[in-house]
Amino acid sequence: MRNIKDSNKMTQRIILMHRASYCKVREQVEKVRKAQKMWAKTSFKQRRQFLRILLKYIIKHQALICEISSRDTGKTMVDASLGEIMTTCEKIHWLLSEGEKWLKPEYRSSGRSMLHKSARVEFHPLGVIGAIVSWNYPFHNIFNPMLAALFSGNGIVIKISENASWSGCFYFRIIQSALAAIGAPEDLVEVITGFGETGEALVSSADKVIFVGSPGVGKMIMRGASETLIPVTLELGGKDAFIVCEDVDVDHVAQIAVRAVLQSSGQNCAGAERFYVHRSIYSSFVSKVTQIIKSVTAGPPLAGRYDMGALCMHEHSEKLEGLVNDAIDKGAEIVARGSFGPIGGDAVDQYYPPTVIVNVNHSMRLMQEEAFGPIMPIMKFSSDEEVVKLANDSRYGLGCAVFSGNQSHAREIASQIHCGFAAVNDFAATYMCQSLPFGGVKHSGFGRFGGAEGLRACCLVKAVVEDRWWPYIKTVIPKPIQYPVAESAFEFQESLVEALYGLSIWDRLKALVSVLKVLTEQHSTNSSKLK
Repeated sequence: MRNIKDSNKMTQRIILMHRASYCKVREQVEKVRKAQKMWAKTSFKQRRQFLRILLKYIIKHQALICEISSRDTGKTMVDASLGEIMTTCEKIHWLLSEGEKWLKPEYRSSGRSMLHKSARVEFHPLGVIGAIVSWNYPFHNIFNPMLAALFSGNGIVIKISENASWSGCFYFRIIQSALAAIGAPEDLVEVITGFGETGEALVSSADKVIFVGSPGVGKMIMRGASETLIPVTLELGGKDAFIVCEDVDVDHVAQIAVRAVLQSSGQNCAGAERFYVHRSIYSSFVSKVTQIIKSVTAGPPLAGRYDMGALCMHEHSEKLEGLVNDAIDKGAEIVARGSFGPIGGDAVDQYYPPTVIVNVNHSMRLMQEEAFGPIMPIMKFSSDEEVVKLANDSRYGLGCAVFSGNQSHAREIASQIHCGFAAVNDFAATYMCQSLPFGGVKHSGFGRFGGAEGLRACCLVKAVVEDRWWPYIKTVIPKPIQYPVAESAFEFQESLVEALYGLSIWDRLKALVSVLKVLTEQHSTNSSKLK
């Protein structure tokens, strides 16, 4: 059996994890499927009890959860708190407050022709959700799909990233303990480790797949899911635009901009990757962010005295350097870089300095490819039309942030950006509003998690119609269209359509008279035949 090498991002100590084989994955899915059939019968009250136990544990053990994430991915404790703890707690809080409401049957209008019917939508569990998640937020990326899946009555198998397997297996034990505390089936949630073939096995056996990763792998997931025709939700990263208009408070926005690019060392799906600043404040904005970036120090995240931690993977620093070198070769200029604390020689490639780069344009790979690193490329714009065109000139479409002293102005620009979410005078605030759906368009993927949309995406959505006043009023096939159909059948249908949907009351009344006339004639004909 091939092993997975995971490493402590501070010490570079290698940790071996087992790879789940194809047969093992299918076996795990079947175990979860059996457990899910029991879980589907639980009440929302029982499911909320599970969530409360998790929430209590998370709040009490914030430091431990953040330290585990820090050791496996290199992020600082503050970055882990923001991206792992707060997001997950907000998700649980929203499910406790509103989850049941969005999963209860929803009654809809029955229309004119079905006035005697009641119409509703029911939300039933799909069965086993398969989640294949990324490494950048190992705690939240496990808990996010798990919480939605279990609250909607499903089981789940989560394939964690081979780059964050150690932390994922630890977090799995938290879920197991919470399930045991409420007497839930122990096999309801499974976490598996492995490489591409492990993910393929999960796609081929689950009832729905949620994938967080790259567009290339996302396309492979889609091809695999097409074999069994299961639904897929894809979140494939972004190249989010951060737009700064001429009437902002530069000092205020600069601080938000730096957080937007440096959160988790830039390894953030919804991180800002392209900065467009109005030319009238361009110099002052660059000056301010340069001042802040130069004050940032990167170093071992658990030391507690550094602003930014490490990259999760050694090879990622090479990619970032390649993007920056390509930009410099095409005329860009580095105007500021942060500094490093004491880093061992064997870990130097695990870090990349916070970087501000100017004179960029869209011919550069840095402005087209997802960097996923602490790099702030800043470009000037002169008009709203220009910046909207620039922001939309990307194969990605996850989110955007627009800043202006005039909120309606910022809102107008944001409405023209082709993406899945927008923050007006803020950065990534939409994700902390867990009532909202999260997801993108274009190469950022499709489908949503978060909000009612994400919760219901874990469900079989079933339309149901039944008699409103049963058994007093039942469906009866009108005589003219009963088999064998009468000669007047089409005349009856034609009049019935106009009686129901005519544009004026007078037209509908005339058509109703025609309907009654056909029915009367049909009754007379049938009576004559009986005689």
